[in-house]
Amino acid sequence: MYLTAEKKKEIFAKYGKNENDTGSIEAQIALFSFRIQHLTEHVKGAKKDLSTKRALVHMVGKRRRLLDYLKKQDIERYRNIIKELNIRK
Repeated sequence: MYLTAEKKKEIFAKYGKNENDTGSIEAQIALFSFRIQHLTEHVKGAKKDLSTKRALVHMVGKRRRLLDYLKKQDIERYRNIIKELNIRK
């Protein structure tokens, strides 16, 4: 399995306030980014896997909405997370 509990704790510890901080916007965006990277690699190899493509598009939209919310709330936090995760608008 690509996303283990240890990997989630590592992501939350790095981008959240601590490893139990699963609700912060930065931690959620980081988790979505990790999942998006994994699904993108899968879709490159399995061109006809339409359900995974649909899930990928859904996840990208969800991350985009979180980023838009963060941009409205605090532009500096938005800029920091974009720079750390190498996400482009």
